[in-house]
Amino acid sequence: MTRMLTAALLVAALLLVAACVRVRTHGDRDAWARDTLANGPAALRIATYNTSLNDDRAGGLVARLEAGDANAMKVAAVLQRVRPDVVLLNEFDYDEAHRAADLFQQRYLDVRQAGGGEALRYPYRYLAPVNTGVPSGYDLDRNGRVGGDGREAGNDAWGFGLHPGQYGMLVLSRYPIASSEARTFQRFRWKDLPGARAPRDPKTGEAWYAPEVWARFPLSSKSHWDLPIDTPAGRIHVLAAHPTPPVFDGPENRNGLRNHDEIRFWAEYLSSGDRPWLCDDAGRCGGLAAEAAFVILGDHNADPVDGDGEPGAAAQMIDHPRVNAAVAPTSEGAAERAREYGFPRRGDVATHTGDFGPNTGTLRLDYVLPSKNLPVRGGGVFWPEKGAPGSELLDASDHHLVWLDIGPR
Repeated sequence: MTRMLTAALLVAALLLVAACVRVRTHGDRDAWARDTLANGPAALRIATYNTSLNDDRAGGLVARLEAGDANAMKVAAVLQRVRPDVVLLNEFDYDEAHRAADLFQQRYLDVRQAGGGEALRYPYRYLAPVNTGVPSGYDLDRNGRVGGDGREAGNDAWGFGLHPGQYGMLVLSRYPIASSEARTFQRFRWKDLPGARAPRDPKTGEAWYAPEVWARFPLSSKSHWDLPIDTPAGRIHVLAAHPTPPVFDGPENRNGLRNHDEIRFWAEYLSSGDRPWLCDDAGRCGGLAAEAAFVILGDHNADPVDGDGEPGAAAQMIDHPRVNAAVAPTSEGAAERAREYGFPRRGDVATHTGDFGPNTGTLRLDYVLPSKNLPVRGGGVFWPEKGAPGSELLDASDHHLVWLDIGPR
């Protein structure tokens, strides 16, 4: 009788899981359901990767992906090897028809790449307009001209770029993204951040931006996104961004100050208390609920202790009381490369995520930072040592994929 009851319960459990799979899953999630029955809930792998899949020409990335792009093949191969469940791709050009995202899935991720693994399908994705390349109509760099050619035009865009959508963001997920509940902050104005660090002309002490410019200036050089994703570990809010590099400016430090405040946005978003000024593009105001689980993702262009960023910029998110920064992903390749350059570094070079050549060296700029109510099982940076399997893929981008494995709660 006991044996019959046990069998009946097992059949019922199988039917229940199968029903859930039919209703809520696509593709690889069937494998997750089978693994859950056999071994218990699996870890959720969440990653960020600055892919450098951008082009100076409007529509240029689409044209390259249609023709067959060697770097895109390597980026896809890295993703196929690491196989994140959720990944933010920085510097993936946005186009309104989503053609680049379609092509990358269909012709690159759906095809086994040299040096990669099995095909990798993401049934869900999120992409939206960004500020990079959007002309401001003002002389933001104060060179005496509005717009111009090449980089001059990019300097007068709301976020540096040569066409709208350059250096965009794309989130890919194996699990449903609650897009109707997503929050974007593309149009949030810098001046509305309390204590905004407005740049000033060091010669005169006057505001760098004229009042009519400052009144319109967006904080985010691309955008800030809060994407609720319904995973086997529960609902997790992916907080995605790509703050501007704190360089390519002058003594007024306009990019360094903006980078600092773009990162501070997340600190404000996670902090307690009313935030009536913190309103998204749909007009909804306030920060993230205190009980919500989240992961901060992105190339934040700020090393915790080294590099050219404003002191303490990265610490605003790393040291936030809601953030679990106990596990800093590492790689052997980063440490090897840092030793070759020989730059003095105060931080742990094994945690570095980008290789910026002999003039700059390696830095930790890319982050996966979960909330303290999410247990971390491990993580890493895809940066093999020279000659190791996968090292032939590293030149796809000057950044390397970073991931954490989040255990079930």
